[in-house]
Amino acid sequence: MLLVSAFIGWKIQLASAGDPLRKTDAIVVFGAAEYSGHPSPVLKARLDHALDLFDQGLAPVVITTGGAALDPVYSEGGVGREYLEKHGVPDVNLIGETQSSDTAESAERVATIMYTNHLRSALVVSDAYHIFRIKQMMAKKGIEAFGAPRPESKPKTFVGRFTGVSREVLSYWAWKLHVT
Repeated sequence: MLLVSAFIGWKIQLASAGDPLRKTDAIVVFGAAEYSGHPSPVLKARLDHALDLFDQGLAPVVITTGGAALDPVYSEGGVGREYLEKHGVPDVNLIGETQSSDTAESAERVATIMYTNHLRSALVVSDAYHIFRIKQMMAKKGIEAFGAPRPESKPKTFVGRFTGVSREVLSYWAWKLHVT
């Protein structure tokens, strides 16, 4: 188990660099915290990266994800959608997934949204160490996903990188073992 976990950690590290950018059917922004209708700094950075990808013409649709968590009024997906609309993405090019409570549920709901809209490939935007697990989740649902991590999302220190990869290895195992 330790050797397999080390291999998964290596794969997480490799995936954290992202994939070469390419045109896809959609850009999917995985949620992060929102504060009273405003994106957290992490969510804002993800949304700004997705906006840049959209402006480059890499996909005609942007899907934002994330439920309400503890906020009964706003959801991460809704806040993200509104942010992108205010920054120039036309309403017709936006889809907000607003019900998911974690990454696995986001991937599942996004896959349903994509199939319903005849979309089969996506640039997935999240933090660097999140990309491997997201790509695995999307692939399991039949979506071809390419990593587009937000810039500057890798920790700067060795301890931070080690902690981040270790946390993601545990999250990967929790998902694979159906603990989450």
